[in-house]
Parts: sequence; structure tokens; C-alpha cells
Amino acid sequence: MRGDITHMETDAVVNAANSSLMGGGGVDGAIHRAGGPAILSECMEVRRTTYPDGLPTGEAVITGGGSLKARHVIHTVGPVWRGGGSEERLLEAAYRNSLRVAVENGLKSVAFPSISTGAYGYPVEKAARTAVKTVKAFIGEDPSLDEVVFVLYSERDYEVYVRALARP
Repeated sequence: MRGDITHMETDAVVNAANSSLMGGGGVDGAIHRAGGPAILSECMEVRRTTYPDGLPTGEAVITGGGSLKARHVIHTVGPVWRGGGSEERLLEAAYRNSLRVAVENGLKSVAFPSISTGAYGYPVEKAARTAVKTVKAFIGEDPSLDEVVFVLYSERDYEVYVRALARP
């Protein structure tokens, strides 16, 4: 769907975070601003107890949703586009690990942004194909999620994802 991920009423929204988990620009900044200080506080605890050097690319962690309509935020770090080496594998991991965290926490609905396609420069067309392929494969193996939504802020990104979803 086209819209603002911070308004989603799913069990969780996925944050395209940076490894610091301390907020930033784009989706990350929007989620931290809309969710308020509770999200940052929980992210600081994750850094203190689990990932003192930052969340590795492709990994995912969960926090509460703070003031968001979503009850939880799943934070994942997508890859920076460097021309097509290991980026696809890392982007797949970001989606797969986010879904795994959702299932492990008994969640039924998840909303994703287009991970890595903003400041990290991943081409939207390539990212959409990888995102759709990875989510479809995960759901095929584990049907416990009732709803997975891609929430795209721009009309262009929305159209790219619509085309990717229409592919067999």
C-alpha cells in the first residue's frame, strides 16, 4: 500500500534502522519521532545488553512501539548498495530475520518499508524483487503470519512494488 508506515495498526512495523539503533533519517527517524522516547530507551537497552557494537547488517531485534499504533517495532539494518556484491544476500537476511522475530514473538501482522532504498542507495527495482521473493518464500515455509504489508511512501516506489508483487 502507499502510505506512512508510522500510521500502521499492524502488530509490528519494521524499521529500516542504522546499526546504532539510535534513530536517524528517513524511515528510521520517522519511526523514532512518531514512537517517542520509549523506542529509543529500549534500543539503548538492546545496545547495552546484546549488541554493544551495533546491530549487524541483516539482523533484527524487537522493541515496543512506544506511541505508535503498532504494538512493536522490529529494527533491522539493510545493506548499503555498493554495486551488487553481497547486498542481495544481506537484504534477504534483513527481511527473513524480521519475519523470524515476528513469528518468535507471536505476532500476526507486519508492515515493511522498502529497506535500504533511501540513504543506503539500493536500487528500488532490485530491492523490491528481493523483498517480495524473500517474504513469499518465508510465508511458504511458515504460514503463521496473517498479514505482511509493504508500505511505500512515494508513488514511484509503490508502483515498483506493485509490479514486483505481480510477478510469478
